[in-house]
Amino acid sequence: MNVICFDLEGPLSPQDNAYELMKLFPNGDKVFEVISRYDDLLTLEEREDYEPGDTLALIAPFLVYHKLKERDIISLAEKANLTPGAFELISQAKSRGWQVFCISTSYEQYALRITQRLDIPTQNVKCTRFPLDRFSQLLCKEDFALLEQTEGEILGMRPFSDDSKIKKNLDNFYWEKLPQGKLGTIIKQVKPIGGQRKVEALEQFAQTQKQPLSRWVIIGDSITDFKMLQRVNEAGGLAIAYNANEYALPYSTMGLASVDLTDLSEVLETWETGKRPATEKLVRSKEKVGGSGDRAYFHWLADTKNIAAPLEIHKGIRRLAREEAAKLG
Repeated sequence: MNVICFDLEGPLSPQDNAYELMKLFPNGDKVFEVISRYDDLLTLEEREDYEPGDTLALIAPFLVYHKLKERDIISLAEKANLTPGAFELISQAKSRGWQVFCISTSYEQYALRITQRLDIPTQNVKCTRFPLDRFSQLLCKEDFALLEQTEGEILGMRPFSDDSKIKKNLDNFYWEKLPQGKLGTIIKQVKPIGGQRKVEALEQFAQTQKQPLSRWVIIGDSITDFKMLQRVNEAGGLAIAYNANEYALPYSTMGLASVDLTDLSEVLETWETGKRPATEKLVRSKEKVGGSGDRAYFHWLADTKNIAAPLEIHKGIRRLAREEAAKLG
């Protein structure tokens, strides 16, 4: 049996669901960019009990404050673009007997609808449970006053240039003020599937399918995926960084920078018969040839210490493929 697992945002759909959701209220994009940067800072400092992608818990109170509903998330999923070639690649793989899975940090209302559109079985999807409509009934005027004040402070900050201010102010909000009221309940109940939780979800799938991680192909692109990519790469599987950033590339077996996912077709066919040795030979040959335009830039990354050259290519294609979402960690 051949098994493949995709991250959703990037490999299967170019938009960032949480970012698009936050845009539904005034200045929500700016609020999200700051909180997303805060997520990066917490991940990089390796804060205890914090995982990459926990942004989806951090933004939850603001979604409630601005009266967004679960139907808004579903609507975004209905309209979201799919990554070019995603449907074709999955269809080709399934026709040859592959089992296809998705492990996504995205809220369940979004992830389940996108994967349905791609014909990935619901039981093969792990994503973030998010009862937004129930959360909306929890908050009162006092909670809203704190959120209004904090949102105003956030709008005065800029990612990277104000990192120290972002860290100080949001540490105070999320870990001092917020736990004292009902807002803290919301944060505690949202457990985004990112970082180590992605690894745990993958291990559950591997156990159910009776397929060791050395036989898995994993496709990811960002900070929420690096632990899963690292785990599969070290196990001898195939961890693919697709239009990836600096948080994912160093932990991957190989990279592909391309606006079309079907460029991976030959890689998957090679993996079927020759696993990692044959795949390495193919990828290295493609790396020598090089890509063309916005397609087919391959790199063999296993045991590569210097990723500077591949990273520049990935950054360029990532900007093309993911547009606004490309600037997020």
